[in-house]
Amino acid sequence: MHLETIAVHSGRTVDPSTGALAPPIHLSTTFERDEDGNFSRGFDYSRQDNPNRHSLETCLAALEGGTAAVAFPSGMAAISAVIEALHLTHPGRLILPQDMYFGIRSLLTDTEFGRKLDVTFVDMTGLPAIERACAGRAIGAIWIETPSNPLVSVADIAEIVNIAKAHGAVTCVDNTWATPLLQRPLELGADVVVHSLTKYIGGHSDVMAGAVVVREDGAHLEEMRAMQRHRGILLSPFDCWMALRGVATLSARMAVHCSNAMQLARHLEGHPKISAVHYPGLPSHSGHRIAAKQMNAFGGMLSIVLRGGRKNAMAVATTLQVFTRATSLGGNHSLIEHRASIEGLSTMAPEGLLRLSIGLEHVDDLRADLDRSLNAAFQ
Repeated sequence: MHLETIAVHSGRTVDPSTGALAPPIHLSTTFERDEDGNFSRGFDYSRQDNPNRHSLETCLAALEGGTAAVAFPSGMAAISAVIEALHLTHPGRLILPQDMYFGIRSLLTDTEFGRKLDVTFVDMTGLPAIERACAGRAIGAIWIETPSNPLVSVADIAEIVNIAKAHGAVTCVDNTWATPLLQRPLELGADVVVHSLTKYIGGHSDVMAGAVVVREDGAHLEEMRAMQRHRGILLSPFDCWMALRGVATLSARMAVHCSNAMQLARHLEGHPKISAVHYPGLPSHSGHRIAAKQMNAFGGMLSIVLRGGRKNAMAVATTLQVFTRATSLGGNHSLIEHRASIEGLSTMAPEGLLRLSIGLEHVDDLRADLDRSLNAAFQ
């Protein structure tokens, strides 16, 4: 079955009592036992499982081609759970990319749990750097984020998986930017995929959620299930319903995100007021060949570096009218953000970098908005 069909149908059935196509929201915290004391209908207490969470996890696992999914109340909750689970079940050094979502770096450097881990950050675009980080150490896991945030660099998933296997390590891929429609990490050999469902899968900037999908059943899955249930790290039924609703339109939305982003990247490349355009769909991008090999399309995210540094970058951001200055990404609206001022001293972002999340507006309006702002900022 094609992914577009899975996104619409997996985890859902016509409601047997009403015939409704949209699944009901099950707010009940407890469920009736059978006369013999069993729970033949599959649910006993909502912390253990809930029909809406079950539907969402079933759909996400099918969409990524995994064995199972575990839903959490945010992307960072999912990331924290999988890092802890892998640390417990696959002890050893955790290797991560230098350029990655700064929230993960903060988790590892600013919390007691993170500071206890043996962590190394490397340039994931260079395989020799990964090999050197693995040398002479017990490696637990390698974390891959591709395309990366905010420099939009590309890592070769299949090659990194080979390195991980050679050292007995597992691989986890943050597939938030690409989504299962554009990139298939589990089919490339990765063991775990993580998503901030808040972004493209939710798709409307109105639900916060995260999920982990595993390729095979194992101890790390059981650990995450235990964290979810015993610590009560639960995604509410309503938020599960909202995220599942977003999945249904993912393929249609991603087509527009990708088309708009490609057109804008081409338009901005070579602009006299921009020193760099980071978008893997451009042949000039250093990771274009790898991206073309492992992605079906190049995504809706790009970064531009303005000549003149922070002053001009801020000037461009503040004069835009269609783009909104806001954090996050993957929603209907086009967003723009100066990442260095958000990420602080540990940022990998140049002072002139603006990250763009390209939305569903007409591309001509987005192009005109950028042109107008660029012209105004450099007068």
